[in-house]
Amino acid sequence: MSRSGGGRGGVSGRGGRSGGGRGASGGGISFSGREIRDLLAAWLALGVAFTLFLDPALVQDALAGSVDMAGIAAVFGVALLTVGVGFLLHELAHKVVAVRFGQVAAFRADYGMLFLAIMAGLAGFLFAAPGAVVHRGRITERENGLISVAGPVTNLGLAALFLALARGGPGILGVIGSQGLAINLLLAGFNMIPFGPLDGRKVLSWSLPVYLLVAIPSIGLALAVFVL
Repeated sequence: MSRSGGGRGGVSGRGGRSGGGRGASGGGISFSGREIRDLLAAWLALGVAFTLFLDPALVQDALAGSVDMAGIAAVFGVALLTVGVGFLLHELAHKVVAVRFGQVAAFRADYGMLFLAIMAGLAGFLFAAPGAVVHRGRITERENGLISVAGPVTNLGLAALFLALARGGPGILGVIGSQGLAINLLLAGFNMIPFGPLDGRKVLSWSLPVYLLVAIPSIGLALAVFVL
């Protein structure tokens, strides 16, 4: 998810306005200490949330006084490598394109939403709105659309990589591949919904053909995996 000018943007929650880097005229990508902390906090919190969602028996075992640390570590590690990587690269794609267009851009975590994500995992359902890349500066509608579409396109690319891993990888590699495929299709499809702060709304307001080109496979594949 991305936000222009401190307003709302495309898979995540809130954000401040201070920047993390400038674009074509200002040099390369840079990260403030706060931004690194926010990215790390969001990555770990999503890992915890998806661990609880994927293996609710872990909580029951812990309440019963039987904690399988090896099992927890395995599920948590898979979550970090799938949803964590998908989320991080989605947000970084927004930032890279925004900086390319001369924007001041930085990821800002929404700690309230991260807490809700963990509580949702405990309750047994899926919810994640970890934050957003906030960017500001003069920008055209086309540039804003390209910034927004960068995240979902990145998730589609990651889904293709995880598909190859799922098909060819035995054991734990196959598990990582299958989960990474599903999560990245979900991230791409959800973000391309043309509603509210999601990426799809800004892409659609810029270009209907580009929106359809990305949204049809993103939303269609996400529905195929999670509904059909």
